[in-house]
Amino acid sequence: MSAAHPEPMTEDVVGLVAVTYGSGDSLTTFLDSLPGATSRPLDVLLADNGSTDQAPQRAAAERDGVRLLDTGGNLGYGRAANLGAAQVAGDWIVLANPDVEWTPGAIDELLAVAERWPRAGALGPLIRNPAGEVYPSARELPSLSRGIGHALCGWWWPSNPWTRAYRQERAEPVERVAGWLSGSCLLVRRVAFESVGGFDPSYFMYFEDVDLCHRLADAGWLNVYAPSSQIVHTGSHSTVQHKREMFIEHHRSAYRYLSGRYPGPRWAPVRAVLWVGLVARSRLIPPVIDFLQRRKGNS
Repeated sequence: MSAAHPEPMTEDVVGLVAVTYGSGDSLTTFLDSLPGATSRPLDVLLADNGSTDQAPQRAAAERDGVRLLDTGGNLGYGRAANLGAAQVAGDWIVLANPDVEWTPGAIDELLAVAERWPRAGALGPLIRNPAGEVYPSARELPSLSRGIGHALCGWWWPSNPWTRAYRQERAEPVERVAGWLSGSCLLVRRVAFESVGGFDPSYFMYFEDVDLCHRLADAGWLNVYAPSSQIVHTGSHSTVQHKREMFIEHHRSAYRYLSGRYPGPRWAPVRAVLWVGLVARSRLIPPVIDFLQRRKGNS
């Protein structure tokens, strides 16, 4: 079953795009909890990046109102999300990972907050993990100083001042403008999303949400944290299976983002130091963490 441009719908419709890749049972929870998240009609599209578990195909075949877009392969998150966003109806688009569990009224509350912020280009809910702990999903944009301090100290000294400033995890969960919002669940205003060209497809995975929010802010839009809306993010089954590869990909994307903030010959030495430092961190930290976990398990 392939996606097609939807029939004309009312202006109240909300588009929803989930990029799937080995989502497994998480997709069932995602779709089962979705009807309670909004009273508005939804145009739901699963942009599938080559799943082999057939979960997206079954969902599209068995569930009313769920369509499937076969992207043709693992194109990366941003590119697949862009393809999906172009094919759903509505002035508002929800972009969400398929390992999200919706709480009642979560999407309606995001839309209610959007009414209070006419310059909001993107809005993000409060995100909890399955244990109920709040994930710091509304953060400051990474700067060179915060980025270096967080990269060097964040993995062994979580309370360091650079990580605290970047993650904003001690900030009260109040409605506010943020530097960037987690891409695991975003409500985006279509006109804003399209005005900046959507996600930068050069990011295969990670940091595409940071980059999007940065470009939205540069274009005059606001990124608004809306903690009155809440979701549960269970964590991706597909990335857990490839944890070390994803750690390396995260650092590759971090370099792409940070180096892009410092272009030109003048900043070449800074980019070189960033590259060496991030590559070294991505290669050295996982074995250290594995060793410490094994030692802890044997104690």
